[in-house]
Amino acid sequence: MLATCTSAALQGIDAALVHVEVNAGEAGEPKLFLVGLPDAAVKESGDRVFAALHNSGFRAPRTRTTINLAPGDLRKEGPFYDLPIALGILVATGQLKAPNLGDWFIAGELSLSGATRPVRGALAMARLARKLGKRGLLLPAVSAEEAALVEGVEVYQVDSLDGAVRFLGGETPLTRISPGAARLRAVPPAPENAVDFSEIKGQQALRRAVEVAVAGSHNLLMIGPPGSGKSMVAKRIPAVMPAATLDEQLEILGIHSAAGRTISGEMVWGYRPFRSPHHTISDIGLLGGGTIPGPGEISLAHHGVLFLDELPEFKRSALEVLRQPLEDGEVSISRSAGKITLPCAFMLVAAMNPCPCGYLGDARHECRCTPTQIQRYRSRISGPLLDRIDIHIDAPALSLLELRSEQPGEASASIRARVDAARIRQQARFAGTKVASNARMTHAQIRRHCPINATLGDLLQQAMEQLSLTARAYDRILKVARTIADLAAAEKIEAPHLLEAIQYRSLDRTLFY
Repeated sequence: MLATCTSAALQGIDAALVHVEVNAGEAGEPKLFLVGLPDAAVKESGDRVFAALHNSGFRAPRTRTTINLAPGDLRKEGPFYDLPIALGILVATGQLKAPNLGDWFIAGELSLSGATRPVRGALAMARLARKLGKRGLLLPAVSAEEAALVEGVEVYQVDSLDGAVRFLGGETPLTRISPGAARLRAVPPAPENAVDFSEIKGQQALRRAVEVAVAGSHNLLMIGPPGSGKSMVAKRIPAVMPAATLDEQLEILGIHSAAGRTISGEMVWGYRPFRSPHHTISDIGLLGGGTIPGPGEISLAHHGVLFLDELPEFKRSALEVLRQPLEDGEVSISRSAGKITLPCAFMLVAAMNPCPCGYLGDARHECRCTPTQIQRYRSRISGPLLDRIDIHIDAPALSLLELRSEQPGEASASIRARVDAARIRQQARFAGTKVASNARMTHAQIRRHCPINATLGDLLQQAMEQLSLTARAYDRILKVARTIADLAAAEKIEAPHLLEAIQYRSLDRTLFY
């Protein structure tokens, strides 16, 4: 007897339709054959399914049984198919009467006892189920809560194989999870030890640069000696970022779900991600990829912050792969298994020392680096990558007087209020477009929203010539100036706004060339 149910396979952060076909009662040796380009984890599902069937009070097939995961040219990975395979076997062997089996999207790993375990990519499955007009999804608990965040599709929590059988047989109901309840459970409590900008002593210029960067989602490079507070400032940037919109939250959670981070309880609903990979990370770890391409660090930082500490210590090849994603906000990865495009609209925050020993220009420490060593150290960061970083800011070492001061700095809440006000102006400006912040403006939008008079044009031209800046730097100066004007609630870019924006590019040439 033939039974068919519907499941899915992950392709990057999207789900592809998979039909699980089970044919039992074939003549021949009692054996299970699993076809359809499965990986090792899928091939092992037969042993898990047979043990789960036995321990749930059902019998395993006593004839030759073939399981096909269609389409056959799509590679399948992970334990997604344990639950649909088990249900298909029960229908094919006559132990379950479920005429509506094909109405449901089903996925889940089975333990040997028959209990279910969550799987990756539940959000992508829910979007696909809604697109295909399926009635709903049957998923394990954690996965079901993710999928319920997508409206327009029913999601039921399946805790065991026996529970799924009783539900499909019409004997007992399952718990249906509503989108509102799922979102309420997905928001983690605020940590008691949450960091705040009030803990930062001094560094007024750096704090201002961070505020401008966050207000317009501009990339930021901090340059200073060890102990000047660069990492401390970077870790507090999420505290002043505006709250993610509903669409942004779903995009963030979809990426993290596809990467399997939500299974371990790392629910990120309501929070923007902050990713801080070690400088030994590989190109694939940063960009994404693998045999079946998946998201890397830049995609996990989508709508959040990617912090690269000790920037020159990263491999040159790893840094160079950032150039196209920084421009486009997405990355395309081609592998033998297929080509995928992953979103990666992140805010890059980087920190570095001015020289290998870190004390170049520090009045209290002597720099012992030779000019050749300094040049070699700085040359690890290419000019094209620097051009894509909007704001370069010096972070000098703190004086003893500043360190001993008991006066707290401005709190994150005050900074965030100004940032939110600037973002509201940008939302009104870009209403009806895909652009959400000044840093993502196109060339046409720059001409429309960043006009400057002849006097300011001459000022910018003089700065471009003296600093030998590129055409890309010209556009980025105008974007930053527009953000500074937004923070000042100004309708037009004025001289103080443009001068401050130019100042943030001055280190581009004086430090690196």
